[in-house]
Amino acid sequence: MNETRPLRLTAAVTKDGKWYVARCLEVEVASQGETVEQALDNLREALELYFEDVPACAGS
Repeated sequence: MNETRPLRLTAAVTKDGKWYVARCLEVEVASQGETVEQALDNLREALELYFEDVPACAGS
């Protein structure tokens, strides 16, 4: 039975010049945007793509 469970991850946002950089603290994924909201939205999209390629844990 494949059951989808929500996954909570932590993001850290820093400002680098005119860009905001959002990093996930649990996995090595980062993104950027011109606003905090844009950086976080881009990070969510990057994490979705990252987890599409990660095999599901057996027996979960």
